[in-house]
Amino acid sequence: MKRRDFLVSAAALTLFAGEAAAAKKQSSAKATAGKSSSSKSSGSKKGATSKKPGQSTKKGRHSYRQVAAGPVTHTADDPVIERPPQGTSASRLPPVKAAEPPSEWRTYEITTTVNLKNTSGQSKLWLPLPLNQDTLFQRTLGHSWGGNPNSSSMRRLPDGDLEVFRCEWRDGGEASLQLTTLVTTADRHFDVTKRTVAPEREDILRRNLQASQLIPNEGLAFQLGERIVGRIKDPVAQAKAIYDWVVDNSIYDPSLPGCGTGDVRKQLIQGQYGGRSADINGLFVSICRAIGIPARCVYGLRVGPSRLFRSLGLNGSDATRGQHVRAEFYIPGYGWIPVDPSDVRRSIALEGYSDRDSKLLSLKKILFGVWEMNWIAFNVGNDITLPGQSRILPFLLLPQLESSTGRLDGTNPAAIQYTISTRGVEL
Repeated sequence: MKRRDFLVSAAALTLFAGEAAAAKKQSSAKATAGKSSSSKSSGSKKGATSKKPGQSTKKGRHSYRQVAAGPVTHTADDPVIERPPQGTSASRLPPVKAAEPPSEWRTYEITTTVNLKNTSGQSKLWLPLPLNQDTLFQRTLGHSWGGNPNSSSMRRLPDGDLEVFRCEWRDGGEASLQLTTLVTTADRHFDVTKRTVAPEREDILRRNLQASQLIPNEGLAFQLGERIVGRIKDPVAQAKAIYDWVVDNSIYDPSLPGCGTGDVRKQLIQGQYGGRSADINGLFVSICRAIGIPARCVYGLRVGPSRLFRSLGLNGSDATRGQHVRAEFYIPGYGWIPVDPSDVRRSIALEGYSDRDSKLLSLKKILFGVWEMNWIAFNVGNDITLPGQSRILPFLLLPQLESSTGRLDGTNPAAIQYTISTRGVEL
């Protein structure tokens, strides 16, 4: 317990130090600008008048340009990536530098075992696979599989957001599969003092401003975003205000199956916010998109114990019910910034802490900008059509089985008869 408290405090102090450095730098810049302005004014010609921004002079009369006092400066149709508010972090971009890879990595072996008993006719199974592209926090090292499927393959869906494993059994009887994946991860940290990230592709940013079936980006989402953001102009501060609001106003419900439905539209209509990780982090994504900040849910799986809170990791090797959704948002110069308001609410619900407990307040600060990578990311896809199917899935996180008895989505592992186990390995 003492070690965990120390890690929480250390991570919080790291975040505070970064914020303090940024604040000191900003105040120094303002002071320098003020001195420059004063010396310029003292050297001006006699009788000259200085002109304020938005002010015009007409023979002794002064008329001022009216500036709209709207609460937000951008929307999903006019996002921060195109027209960042002047004087904000998004409009002060330094030269891009090469990203520095983390030095500490942990490797996990994840094994999914499927045993279908007494099946009749044809059966098809789809399993989500980890991210198909290497990142600074996750790398997929390889896949292997065995069992008795008649056909099996890995498929990358057309939009590139996700990769799936698909297999098929043509006849009834005993169907089995064992899929093993090796993934290595490194903890992910957002540094508020560094704005050196290369820009994201325009098509990816556009996609993460659009609405999906269950995640709206206008109407009630925009109205809520307007109210939360108020007069805040800096995009990072806007996202932080949304994060704080979601943490303070949502409820985690552990009784719901899976990761929840992810139906943000229903939450907004009913005015009741919360659910499980797909619901709470989906709400954060919806509000960000509505005010013009690209954001997305990241669907994945817990694969190891947590050094922060017991409830935020596995307590053994069984990851069958370890599915968990996280979120991230994009700011020019910073890139994709990780957040997880759902896990703050999860700790309150499962650890028994009060909302004002100091440990929870520290965790709230940490999870804006930090992902503890005892978790692997599968994909960021929404509104998915699997190969050979016509129906649209809001997201893919659980196994999908189609047989003569109907379709199952893996919410109940016993129904599909699958297990997921994980273990740390040394390379």
